[in-house]
Amino acid sequence: MQLGRSALNLLLMTNAVELRFRRRNKKAGFKDFRRMLCTNDRSLLSSALAQKVLGFQRPTTGRLKYNPGKENLVITWDIFMQNWRMINCDEVEAISVIKTSPDPADFWKYFNERLMRMSAAQKARFMNT
Repeated sequence: MQLGRSALNLLLMTNAVELRFRRRNKKAGFKDFRRMLCTNDRSLLSSALAQKVLGFQRPTTGRLKYNPGKENLVITWDIFMQNWRMINCDEVEAISVIKTSPDPADFWKYFNERLMRMSAAQKARFMNT
């Protein structure tokens, strides 16, 4: 399902979303598209479990030198990279959606059954396909 910036922001507020999007800056040896599992659900991310398991850190208070909205970017928490990332919304599609609010049980089940067992190589393959 293709998404625009506003729709993606809304979806990320209550879900973990597997996305596929075109890279803004091409990298040698990498495909033009990247996959990501991400969320902006503050109730999930600020939980003690997410801080421990997902390595969540609150965003820094420093200002960006540009406006992400004007660049058609969305800032989100990348679950695999355990850091804040920018998503290029010029060409982005949702592959799957895992509900995180009001009850994060579905997400933690998905995490425990699928993500926790992934090796670093499997995560890298996921992101570059």
